[in-house]
Amino acid sequence: MMRFAAISSLLAVALTSCSSVMPADGGPQVAGDGSCHADRVAWAVGKPGDEDTIKRVWKESGAGLLRPIGPGEAVTRDFRADRINVYLDANNIVTQLNCG
Repeated sequence: MMRFAAISSLLAVALTSCSSVMPADGGPQVAGDGSCHADRVAWAVGKPGDEDTIKRVWKESGAGLLRPIGPGEAVTRDFRADRINVYLDANNIVTQLNCG
């Protein structure tokens, strides 16, 4: 019985560490249904991937989720219509944006 309780506790901690957390300030508020529109943020290609740029991309794209992707970073292949992908090079410059 003690072993079961210990395993359950460890599992609960592990699952909690995988969950998403909303930023303290609530993050950017998007208008609409959260669908991604990468065409609205094409201006960001070539810009630094700093906090201000990323927040603006998130807000202006209308996406509910944002996923920054660094060079050589492995990512899932699942498609999400509510997610904007921001590709960054080794110098933290935005190189590409797409939905998914």
